[in-house]
Formats: sequence, structure tokens, C-alpha cells
Amino acid sequence: MALIALGVTGGIGAYKAVDVCRGLQRHGHDVVAVMTRSAARFVGPVTFEAITRRRVVTSQWKPGMNAEIEHIAIADQIALLLVAPCTANVIGKFAAGLADDFLSSLYLATRAPVLVAPAMNSNMLAHDAVQRNLRTLAARGVRLVEPGEGYLACGWIGKGRLAESSDIVAAALAMLTPVDSILRGRHVVVTAGPTYEDIDAVRYVGNRSSGRMGFALAAEARRRGARVTLVAGPTGLEPPGADEIVRVRSAAEMHAAVMVAASRAEVVIMAAAVADYTPSSPAAHKAPKADAPLTLRLERTRDILGDLSGTASRAASGTPLLVGFAAETGDAAAKAREKRTRKGVDLMVANDVARPDAGFEVETNAVTLIDAEGEQELPVQSKERVAAAILDRVEQLLRTRAASPVRA
Repeated sequence: MALIALGVTGGIGAYKAVDVCRGLQRHGHDVVAVMTRSAARFVGPVTFEAITRRRVVTSQWKPGMNAEIEHIAIADQIALLLVAPCTANVIGKFAAGLADDFLSSLYLATRAPVLVAPAMNSNMLAHDAVQRNLRTLAARGVRLVEPGEGYLACGWIGKGRLAESSDIVAAALAMLTPVDSILRGRHVVVTAGPTYEDIDAVRYVGNRSSGRMGFALAAEARRRGARVTLVAGPTGLEPPGADEIVRVRSAAEMHAAVMVAASRAEVVIMAAAVADYTPSSPAAHKAPKADAPLTLRLERTRDILGDLSGTASRAASGTPLLVGFAAETGDAAAKAREKRTRKGVDLMVANDVARPDAGFEVETNAVTLIDAEGEQELPVQSKERVAAAILDRVEQLLRTRAASPVRA
């Protein structure tokens, strides 16, 4: 079975890491414990050494000039890096790319999937800095076991306690289970983020898309074994791992990049919020401010989904499978139905961006999946889970297509 690195950091929840270790072993996995200096103040290294039958790693300074570079050796051997509990301090180190101890060095060195189980005071968990760091890690593909609610060691009652050991073990096992996906080896193109349409050298017309939904889709597609090309508009988020990342700014640049990438793709998911209009004559220099009103003449941008649907290769073979997003306000599903039919899209994702818990600039989403066979309404949940549901539907469409006669 697999070798798992269990990172244990300095929180009262460290005692639960012993149960996590045992749970992983009961499923046949080997565990090597990596403890921070603070963790050893809560649980003794000898405890993990006794149950893992391995030396517990507590320092990156192994004696001897010719000693093995241990964090690199372990990084190559493990199938999963699991950190439970994961403190705010370690979350911040991972997000910033710091490597001042064995665990943070291991995180940077390994290419194995990473799972973290945060545990901390409620106010710490809610702090903008911690939430920003968690979003950064999620964008890189790091999975999260949500902390629980209840009585905390500090005496407070709220969210922040380490998840139950059984939940952490279940999440780890799910990540270790090979994904039997029809997307494995297929080329998937995902677009994400906004486009900025320049008015002059300083000002632009844009929208509030953060790129989070598209990034979640790219990360999930790659987890399923797809070769992912991510075409990303301007966004402050860290992009997830992808086989190719193409940075664009304007709708015209995104159109050009997508048309090139889609020519060799089997699935295209247009999650980006591409501008419908662009200034007709952007100024090369900053336009001076005047007291009079400013009038902008806007021109329609090219319809990427429409152009993809109308290609000769797609007319002949139905490839690539097209997924579009309809970011609407008010009766988003009805507007998405019409848009899917008009543009000849296989799957349309309807998204009411007027909701405060869905759409732009939030971590959750609630969408309706619409295709020729019917509709599926997804309740509010994390964008990572929405991405998984969308790709589940994409896989169903691909299987149906594979079972159907090839178009003439």
C-alpha cells in the first residue's frame, strides 16, 4: 500500500493525529510522522515512533556530511502529505512558500497530493489572512478537511476544532484511491477569470470574476488525469497546477488563445467571464480628465462559444464537447436554457450571480446544470465540490457520446 507522510503541528489537536495514524494503518498504509518543534510539546515523538515503527522526523538537520537529504527522499517516496492538525502558522508558511523546517521543506519538495486539516481558534480561522492563505492553497490543488464546530481548547465554542479522526482518514483514503476517469489522458481546456477591456493606458472596463470557479475546474480535471490547458484572465489568485497556463488580458486575447488550444482538445469549459463589449478606440495614453461627461463607444466582442460550436471539425465529429457558463441575475436557468440552444453547447451551467453566497468573489456557488437530457440543480457548496459535480456530468456526456454512432 501507500506511504503517507503525516505532518503534526503544534496544537492541542495533535493528540488526534495518533488516531489518524492508526486509522491509516488499519487500511494497510505505511505512515512516517513529521513533527514540528511545537508539536512535540503536545505529543511525544516516541508515541508515533512506537506505532509507525519508523523514526519520527523532527528536524531537517540530519548529522553527517554525507547524510541523505531526507526531505527530498521522503518527498519522492510518499503518495500523500497529510497535515493534521495544521495550524495557522503552517498554513501561512505553505502559502508563502517558506521552508524553515522539515515539514515546510517537504511541502515544497513533494509532488504528491496534499491534504490539510486546519485547527485553531475561531477568530484566527475567520481572519482575512488565514482565509486568504487557505484560498491560495486551494487554488494550488491542496485539499482541505473542514474544521468542526464545538468546544475549543481556549474555552470558546465555535468553528476551529480539528475534524474527527475518522473524517480525516476518509478524506485521505479518497485522495489515495485511483480515479477511474474517462478524462484520463484527454486534453481539457478551461478558461477562468475576467477580461479587462482597455479604455486607455490606465483605465479599463472589467467585471468582478475572481477566477476561483475556473481554477477549481482546472484542478479537478487534472486530478482526474486530464491534460489541462488553463487560459486565465487577470486575477490575483494563485493558479492551480496545469500542464499549460496561458495568461491573457482582453476578450480578443482569450478568443485567440482558446481557438488555438481547442483545436487539439476534447473538452472545453468556458468558465471565464468574458466581456461582451470592448471600447472601440482605446487610447494609447491616459486620456485627460475633463468636467464634461465621458462617452464610450463599445463594440461587441467575438463570441468564443459560438465560434467554437461553429467549427467544421465540431460539426463533423462533435468534438470538442463544450461547457458554457451563464452568469445571470434573475431566472438564470431560463436564460441559460435559451443560451445553450442558441449557441449549440453540450452543457450549460446557470449561475445566479445576484446571490450573495454564489457567483463572483465568494468561495461557494449554487448552479443548475442544463443539457439536452434535463437539468440538475446543485445547492450552495464549495466551488471545488461544484467543479467535481460539473466534471461528473461531463464524464457522463462523454460516455454517452462514446456509446453513440459517430456523426456522419
